[in-house]
Amino acid sequence: MKISDAEWLVMQVVWRHESVGAAEVIGQILPETDWNHRTVRTLLNRLVEKGALDAELIDGRNVYRPRVKQEQCLREESRSFLNKVFSGDAAEMLFHFVKNENISPEQVKQLKALLDEKQQGKGK
Repeated sequence: MKISDAEWLVMQVVWRHESVGAAEVIGQILPETDWNHRTVRTLLNRLVEKGALDAELIDGRNVYRPRVKQEQCLREESRSFLNKVFSGDAAEMLFHFVKNENISPEQVKQLKALLDEKQQGKGK
């Protein structure tokens, strides 16, 4: 399932709340964007049509719930990014980010532990 950048913002709000009304989504997104409420409602409807959200009319208002897990979408987006930017080479991507981005000492420790697990055949 392809989720646009704009739809991703909407999904993040719904994932945080698990069940949320359109007004709450609008209230959280409008301060971060220059959109109007119709834009957010259109995005919610698109996500329902795509099967990413369920919509239910409760007490006269639409309530949205995620139909897809955030981890699933993150995995798909990551693969798409990896393929598009690094030709599918995960090690090259990792090298790039370790070299060029700020990583705390604690994150370096966690990364080393993951790499050790991977080397020992325990990771995916």
